[in-house]
Amino acid sequence: MIDIRNMAELVTDNVEKVIVGKHEEVTLALISLLCRGHALIEDVPGVGKTMLAKALARSIGCTFKRIQFTPDLLPSDVTGTSIFNQKTQEFEFRPGPVLAQIVLADEINRATPKTQSALLECMEERQLTVDGITHLMPNPFLVLATQNPIEYEGTFPLPEAQLDRFLMRITLGYPGKSSEITIMDQQQFSHPIQTLSQAVSVEDLLTMQVAIKQVHVSPPVKEYIVTVVETTRNHEEIYLGASPRGSLGLYRTGQARAALEGRDYVLPDDIKALALPVLAHRIIVSPAARLKNVSSRAILAEILDQAPAPGAGTTRIAGRPARGGS
Repeated sequence: MIDIRNMAELVTDNVEKVIVGKHEEVTLALISLLCRGHALIEDVPGVGKTMLAKALARSIGCTFKRIQFTPDLLPSDVTGTSIFNQKTQEFEFRPGPVLAQIVLADEINRATPKTQSALLECMEERQLTVDGITHLMPNPFLVLATQNPIEYEGTFPLPEAQLDRFLMRITLGYPGKSSEITIMDQQQFSHPIQTLSQAVSVEDLLTMQVAIKQVHVSPPVKEYIVTVVETTRNHEEIYLGASPRGSLGLYRTGQARAALEGRDYVLPDDIKALALPVLAHRIIVSPAARLKNVSSRAILAEILDQAPAPGAGTTRIAGRPARGGS
């Protein structure tokens, strides 16, 4: 297997020249990209959501497009449209900004549900149908969507079907005191994004996306994933639990995290570390729990505390000795 860990460190170190003091969040965004998944970045304005998407695209050499979602944005503004060419007497497809390798859907919840749904086919099936003609999305393809969790006036909450298509929901949060001072020093004369160089190639990324699928997930870890997800479906404070897409998300992100740690097998700790960003946005809390101000993250944390995790010795391939063993 290729050295995914070193290649990933090149990307994260490069992105952290722009996004300071957010190593875990940058790693989660990279895991989404390695898993061919999409990420929803939910946080207040000004914490670097847009810069994270730009820095990730530049670090890998991907094409990057930004879509500013507004209430008057039309689906054709996202997907593109067919225009009649009078010279050739034929309709020509003019691609929209969604046909890029990394797409930033900025403030996605400000657009109407009709415009939001223009992304559904692109995100899940990696294709785009306009006027009956299907166009394949570029490879790799990642949607990084942002939304403000505080401001609700003039917004349209994402429907459950669209939320479920996001592999992760990431929260950046405010930087620490020392990190904020570093940010001011870095931007005294210019923004570091302007001089950010490419760390790895697109071909390297595609190779990593294939390689992480070779990471072993033992039967006990698979059972642990299903146990956690199944518990969300039967919990008294949860109205709607996670779907099988959530199980697949935990499975794939667990493989990616293990590879970034230099392992060829997934540990229960990988699943615990990823459960909140992968599952929390897929869960609908019951009305009674909302009245008590109980969040999906709090319920998931309780489930993780109570669900029995398999022992470390059962997580490796049967018959393969543990590292350092005989």
